Amino acid sequence: MKGLATAEDTHVLRVQEARRRFFDLGDDPDGDLPAEVLRSWQRCRDGGVSAQSTVAGDPAGRSRLAEVRERSEHLLTQAAGIMEHVFEQIRASGSMVLLADVDGVILHSLGDPDFIARAQRVALQPGASWDEAARGTNAVGIALIEQRPAEVLGAEHFLERNGILTCSAAPVFKPCGMLAGVLDISGDYRSNQRHTMGLVRLAAQLLEKRLFEVDFARQVLIAVHARPECVGSLQEGLLAVSADGCIVGANPAAREALGITDIGPGGLAFSSVFRVSLDVFFDRSRRDPASLQMLEARRGERIYTRLKSSLPPRTEPVGGSAPARPAVTAKAETSEAVPRDGRVTLACLATGDSRLQLALDRAGKVIGKDIPLLIQGESGVGKELFARAFHFSGPRRDGPFVALNCAAIPENLIESELFGYVGGAFTGARREGAVGKIQQAHGGTLFLDEIGDMPLGMQARLLRVLQERSVTPIGSVRQVPVDISLVCATHRLLRESVQKGSFREDLYYRVNGLTVTLPPLRERGDIGRIVSNILAAEAGDGRQIRIGAEVMDFFERYPWPGNVRQLQNVIRVAVALLDDDEDEIRPLHLPEELFGADTMTEGDRHRPDERPSSVVTPLGQPAAGIATGGRSLDEIELEAIAVVMREVGGNVSAAARRLGISRNTLYRKIGRIG
Repeated sequence: MKGLATAEDTHVLRVQEARRRFFDLGDDPDGDLPAEVLRSWQRCRDGGVSAQSTVAGDPAGRSRLAEVRERSEHLLTQAAGIMEHVFEQIRASGSMVLLADVDGVILHSLGDPDFIARAQRVALQPGASWDEAARGTNAVGIALIEQRPAEVLGAEHFLERNGILTCSAAPVFKPCGMLAGVLDISGDYRSNQRHTMGLVRLAAQLLEKRLFEVDFARQVLIAVHARPECVGSLQEGLLAVSADGCIVGANPAAREALGITDIGPGGLAFSSVFRVSLDVFFDRSRRDPASLQMLEARRGERIYTRLKSSLPPRTEPVGGSAPARPAVTAKAETSEAVPRDGRVTLACLATGDSRLQLALDRAGKVIGKDIPLLIQGESGVGKELFARAFHFSGPRRDGPFVALNCAAIPENLIESELFGYVGGAFTGARREGAVGKIQQAHGGTLFLDEIGDMPLGMQARLLRVLQERSVTPIGSVRQVPVDISLVCATHRLLRESVQKGSFREDLYYRVNGLTVTLPPLRERGDIGRIVSNILAAEAGDGRQIRIGAEVMDFFERYPWPGNVRQLQNVIRVAVALLDDDEDEIRPLHLPEELFGADTMTEGDRHRPDERPSSVVTPLGQPAAGIATGGRSLDEIELEAIAVVMREVGGNVSAAARRLGISRNTLYRKIGRIG
């Protein structure tokens, strides 16, 4: 007994009947073909394309291909990493990922070796044009003409010789709305996968989002959507706002949500779209950059918004859009020049990052008010620099700034370092005694770094000093009055330490007058400014050193486990490796360990003597999260990650905790850096 016909068998029979009616009888086989495929067949027939054509058509020569690629360099640069990530999802499936320009010329491809050899026989390779007029009905050609996603399976291709292919393509649009090119996944017709169309559409959305973010890198980006759960997803709308408060860019989702039909060369006033001023939105964002804000649109809808990029410093404009990244030069770009005496103030630290600006604003409001400041943040984020800036911004600027790292001093010595001692107080004590850090800070600021690591016994003595405003050196019975401003820092969550019993609750409330949190470098939006300032300091007077665009792109995507301290060391080493006749830092000047560290994504691993031209921004979301049925373990894993990321609002730390993996592992799995 014959088995039931499969869906593939049914499709083959239906298309065979459609070809017989169309080519032999001259009828239009309505209902047997997707509407867009039938329209393409009709265009091919009317244009004189022969279904029996066997001419593969030579791809462009090397020089011609280089010229075509140069015209689409911006698109290629932003698409390369996305294509690599997509290919990882379809590897070993007999498929390839393609990028074509607006003329249908294939710019770049990644594929399984066995399928690439077959694809070349029908000129499915870089340099070949897959415009509909040249290749007949195909997914790339349809996507270009109809400017919508298209799928062409097997014999649906107009040319008989292309019937071995299954192709899924999606157009990619520039931020201005013009067509930029087409992303395509092609493979053997016999191994067609149901989720391929969804995967290529998702990749096109990611590329469009990346193009928008790069083209408006110097503008303030705001995410918008009518549903709060969609803010932070690929469905979110994006607005680019200039320094003068005008909306100068809006992606299709934002245009649809807000009813924007035309922005115009001068942009749209923010207040013409929303019933609130941009200043109000910025003020709310400074207070809580990660929060969702519900704004009422002028048309009456409720729109949920979130700041996606750094706010401009209050004293600086955001600047214009930047379609191409310039090299970063050794020029300090802080909002206020660093004084010649080296006294860095809070204003000097304002480099445009919204979370840092929030910390600066909050700290500035308690200067001179005898309120202890607690600085939280990972190791290397610049907690001591922030403390110094706080000191030099206030009335105690001419007094001493005394720092003590509680984690760097042995427990048996920290007491004498902090409180001092009289001569002969203990074995090994100096005859003349020593003044402790607390007494040294009289009239100025005492900075206790890593206070969460202070022994419990020392915590009790410090609490007494803060309560009585006096210190008793070891071996003495005389109390010495002290007048200090206290600034503490820790990488720990002191509230959790209190609950565990490793930190005194009464001391916690003494040191926690105001808490500010410094963001890790990977989450900051002002890395370019930080690099400029570090480079200016390391280059020295009179030397002009630049950081090339490739290295700068790498810097912005590397997760920086050592934060600003690690970045400073990397730049210091790179400057030292420059020859006398070199003035640009390139990949070969970077420390080798950067390219082999566990914190890098697989796509970022390069030898230091290689130019990382393919190192571009990876995917911002898992690509296979929409797969259904017959999924691989990788697809199921990525879908689980996507679900968790949506549930936690895109918070990578929270998602990693829920999934039971490290942040770096999660970054590698979803291809997302900072």
